Amino acid sequence: MQGELTKSIARSGLPGGDGAPMTDPFGRAISYLRVSVTDRCDFRCTYCMSENMTFLPRKDLLTLEELDRLCTVFIEKGVKRLRLTGGEPLVRKNIMHFIKGISRHIESGNLDELTLTTNGSQLPKMAEELAANGVRRINISLDTLDADKFRKITRWGNLDRVLAGVDAARKAGMKVKINSVALKGFNDVEIPDIMQWAHGLGMDMTVIETMPMGEIDEDRTDHYLPLSQLRASLSEQFSLVDIPYKTGGPARYVEVAETGGRLGFITPMTHNFCESCNRVRLTCTGTLYMCLGQNDAADLREPLRASDENALLSQAIDNAILRKPKGHDFIIDRENNRPAVARHMSVTGG
Repeated sequence: MQGELTKSIARSGLPGGDGAPMTDPFGRAISYLRVSVTDRCDFRCTYCMSENMTFLPRKDLLTLEELDRLCTVFIEKGVKRLRLTGGEPLVRKNIMHFIKGISRHIESGNLDELTLTTNGSQLPKMAEELAANGVRRINISLDTLDADKFRKITRWGNLDRVLAGVDAARKAGMKVKINSVALKGFNDVEIPDIMQWAHGLGMDMTVIETMPMGEIDEDRTDHYLPLSQLRASLSEQFSLVDIPYKTGGPARYVEVAETGGRLGFITPMTHNFCESCNRVRLTCTGTLYMCLGQNDAADLREPLRASDENALLSQAIDNAILRKPKGHDFIIDRENNRPAVARHMSVTGG
């Protein structure tokens, strides 16, 4: 395994790559790549997946060596931030070999940041190794601090293990941000408590509107909570001051005077962030989605496997970036109860 990855690393450089940012038709520089390394997860969150999911056959997944080569080409073409997602990225077999390989781009200065989004379940055993391989910042998805509610929404999750993962990441020196999906009738009244807990430990928090992706076992309109409504409610208890803080992603941040912490809002439904989108998403099968909320995609697996050289792959990426749309078409209401995008979030990458 390690020998194959070493060979891939030696092969995957792009001589002549100038590192200039790729630019889409609307003048946006594409400098952020989110890579779903697996569609599998050890949780079954109710707003994300059906309980009885059918996952991709393992034979359809790119090898870790192929993922390394793809990421390297994107970095040579100007990507400065790389985020690993899933599913749950840390359940992918031998994922640490991949992370160790990719971390060379941090050491060389060609990549500014290597991060990941995780449910936290694997962090008790992997946090130290992640930090040792260049991961300085990590997002942990956590929608409730109530153990019974946590089990209900994740179906299979254990809150104590996730909280142990939060502690392990902090002890390893990583900057932790808590991501919470805002769900009406489930955690809306709890969000102030989660925020105060996170800020009390020096962690930022981001709240996210649920997105209409993939068939699930419930009606999303039952739990959809506009963040404009949530912010208005929080403003009755806290002093929220808009700040220009950015992490490279789509969140708009406020500072909470009472806690001294930062709270981000990701609002794909009520106030989309498309005008500043600098991101593309790569799936574990080599499909590139230029927009989370659109179905247009580019197959990078074919040019990847067609040649040991990277010219075909580089051209396929360029052609895809030129098709990046201006924005998405997400909508949630009773008349449009079907998901706006048929694929599950775990396929595209959270």
